[in-house]
Amino acid sequence: MTDGEGDPGVFTATALPADPRLLPTVTNAFLGTRVFRAILHAAGVYSGAAGDTHRADVPSPLALRMVPPDSCSLAENFTLNTWTGTFSHTIQSPGYTATHQLYAHHSLVHLMAFSISIRRLDGSTHPITIQLQSLFLPQSQDLDLTPGPDFQGAHYIYGQALVPEVQGGPRPTVHMLWTPIPQSLTLAGEERERRWEFLAAVAGSEEEAKRSYSAGWSLVPTGSLHRSHVRAWAALRRGCSVELDGPLVLRQALHGCLYYLLSAVPPRDSPAVPFHGISPGGLSNGTRGEDYWGHVFWDQDTWVFPNVLLLYPEAARAILQYRIRTLEGARRNAQEQGYEGAKFPWESAATGREMCPEEIYGAQEIHVSGDVLMAFEQYYCTTQDQKLFREDKGWELVEAVAQYWCSRMVWCEEEQLYHIRGVMPPDEYHSQVDNSAYTNAVARRSLNFATDLARDLLLPVPEEWEDRARKIKVPFDEERKYHPEYDGYNPGEPVKQADVVLLGFPLMHPMSAEVRRNDLEMYEPVTDPAGPAMTWSMFAVGWLELKDMQRAQSQLQKCFSNITEPFKVWVENSDGSGAVNFLTGMGGFLQVVLFGFTGFRITKSSLLFDPAFPDDITKLTISCISYLDNKLEVTITREEMRMEVTEASQDPPASPLEAVLESGQYFPLWEGMS
Repeated sequence: MTDGEGDPGVFTATALPADPRLLPTVTNAFLGTRVFRAILHAAGVYSGAAGDTHRADVPSPLALRMVPPDSCSLAENFTLNTWTGTFSHTIQSPGYTATHQLYAHHSLVHLMAFSISIRRLDGSTHPITIQLQSLFLPQSQDLDLTPGPDFQGAHYIYGQALVPEVQGGPRPTVHMLWTPIPQSLTLAGEERERRWEFLAAVAGSEEEAKRSYSAGWSLVPTGSLHRSHVRAWAALRRGCSVELDGPLVLRQALHGCLYYLLSAVPPRDSPAVPFHGISPGGLSNGTRGEDYWGHVFWDQDTWVFPNVLLLYPEAARAILQYRIRTLEGARRNAQEQGYEGAKFPWESAATGREMCPEEIYGAQEIHVSGDVLMAFEQYYCTTQDQKLFREDKGWELVEAVAQYWCSRMVWCEEEQLYHIRGVMPPDEYHSQVDNSAYTNAVARRSLNFATDLARDLLLPVPEEWEDRARKIKVPFDEERKYHPEYDGYNPGEPVKQADVVLLGFPLMHPMSAEVRRNDLEMYEPVTDPAGPAMTWSMFAVGWLELKDMQRAQSQLQKCFSNITEPFKVWVENSDGSGAVNFLTGMGGFLQVVLFGFTGFRITKSSLLFDPAFPDDITKLTISCISYLDNKLEVTITREEMRMEVTEASQDPPASPLEAVLESGQYFPLWEGMS
């Protein structure tokens, strides 16, 4: 299996991976599947109650393969093109080429499509027949499906999830239309080339399914269906363009991450479609028993969100709106545990209620509420979008999380500090610990943000928010000058994954360079080498911050053991276990590029930058950074950092951004100036 032509965004192989979990995914914000798989998933469509809630399997009309006539002179290849958002399977014989293309349409988000084309290569006039081997059966273990009348030549089924997420709650509805699939396709003797198009429309209503199918089918006669998808996808890729000059393997990893992550976010022109969050394995995965059942974790808010925010703030807002829509469920979670405010679930689906099948995580891994609020804070600092908080219920969420943290703390008379007891930190090898450094630090940050935001919105600030933020304990060893993971942590104890190192980034907890280094050196050797993929990216960011390029490079290198060939699908753990298409690991990797190499840090008053490259990278260009409604192109080489405002904020007219150097020298950044 090799990559074709050295293009870092095109992954080509002559054979598929033996493990079908490692097949690439074709996904948009509403529909997703792994190629050649018999099921697809629709966003927000879950079946099963509480811990059994999982993505409902929807039968997939895309589940077919071309079967050529027996011939020893055939060549096959399989290609994922990340520039066009399309997967293809090509069969080449001396007399013809047959190509099967499939994709999740990026602007018609209720539509998936595939085409098969046969092209004659010689002067022959005999018919050429390709057999189609389909796995599609219009039935599901999770949906009660009923056939309906055909529509515009398409078959139709509809039904509901068998079991609601919460007792007495709604059961999601699915309506699907698909083009009938023959057993074979034949290029007639007089034809040189022909293309057949097949569509599948899936939506929550009959009206939307029919509208989407009709819209797609109207583009078929002019050959515009695939072109319209490619245009929409290419526009997104241009708007989120990240290019670096460095080793091919690094550039391939970068483009693979961008493809899978951008496939998971809503397109720019579908604001009316509610967004249903990002799970660790993405929308294509998450049936019962795999990839955390398609639930949403802190992975979305901590590991994926910062990248989306920097490149595509409209999609970042949609991610936050998912959390706002599930706020009432989070309130119920807090209430059931005897606390005030809102406690976001460790595993979330459609309602915000706790869906984790193992109680210990839902009860103890409470840092997730702070992780959610940190995403809201980063968004506010980057956009100053007060409408989200004033009109769209963002403030209600911020206030509810602050109330939760206050009710979750207890006063320790002996230390004269507030404690948070009986938690599981990000390091899941330890549970029922007191004063997790990460948990308490993220709680403090939540309270500080709630206080600052209340003042910006001219709202009263409860005295206890400031008091508890000031007096919460974040463990620190004065003698060794490092942060113990929790009260009673003994240096050398094994750690599952990035935990205390997250205090430096993304939390930006105040500390000296000496303490930052000590934290990295304390936890790097004791972190499980078989732990989840995102861990090493945070060590890499830490060493880049300290300008230790050799150690940053060695940590970044560890990420590559989680990237599988040939389609750059990430696995959660380097032994291949855990979630596949592991967007969390990709999010961590992208943060190395977007925040580690650039040194970008989002603060209340500015976007800081302090670039640092490993030796094998000579140039990084990020074409469309969004900051305060401006678009910036940033190019960094070993000699210079160049910034240009490619699009200035217009609403309202504002003074230009300024680049300020440590020396105090500053440069106004007018639109078009570099």
